[in-house]
Amino acid sequence: MAVEFLTAKVVENKQWNDRLHSLRVDADFPDFKAGQFARLALDIDGELIARPFSLVNAPYEKLLDFYLIEIPDGVLSPRLAAMKPGDEIKIAPKAAGLLTLDQIPAAKHLYLISTGTGLGPFLSIIKTDEVWQQFEKVVLVHGVRFANELTYQELIADVKQQHNEQFEYLPFVSREKTDEAIEGRVTKAIKDGFFEERTGLTFSAEDSHVMLCGNPDMVQEMMDILITDHGLQKHSKREPGQISIEKYW
Repeated sequence: MAVEFLTAKVVENKQWNDRLHSLRVDADFPDFKAGQFARLALDIDGELIARPFSLVNAPYEKLLDFYLIEIPDGVLSPRLAAMKPGDEIKIAPKAAGLLTLDQIPAAKHLYLISTGTGLGPFLSIIKTDEVWQQFEKVVLVHGVRFANELTYQELIADVKQQHNEQFEYLPFVSREKTDEAIEGRVTKAIKDGFFEERTGLTFSAEDSHVMLCGNPDMVQEMMDILITDHGLQKHSKREPGQISIEKYW
């Protein structure tokens, strides 16, 4: 049975740099959980082309916020990147995904580790009250290549102001030196112990839960490090663990 997509209207297309955009749309969208994603679609050459994008907005916010990167030879993303206020877009009628707080076991420390647009679901999570009630410490990590890819800084600063003692934000930039971030890759920082030294926290099966979202190579490398070096394991309903990932890339 074919899915009946909803019609949404673009309210804003915020361009962060030459490739990164936040597309904010207004739609009669049902309730969802922070950390989930929805499929956006357009009619292209007589075919409805849909792709999944994480919801950056919190569930209580009316406008839906999608963070995307324009892929020059892509089918859908260049058209999304070119959209203007008032344009119409299709959206799947229901959110999906298991990268949500209600899917993970109890822990003291939550690590939200992302690269690129994988930051999106974690921004939704840190806007909620639940995450601050559920964890003693929340560490948000965002790895990018260049400093102009460190987006949503105002939002992150607001969260830091509200939850100063509970919240830590660690940006990493891998291909240039900048005063705005730590130089290098987050996988290396965890592998060589710099990350734990910087945060003052230790990865452990007893206290930690790690959510990973972003480049598939980063996700796999990070899982290998956390499993091999820190004794964590991938989380599932059947076998509870300390590492949660979402595969829709």
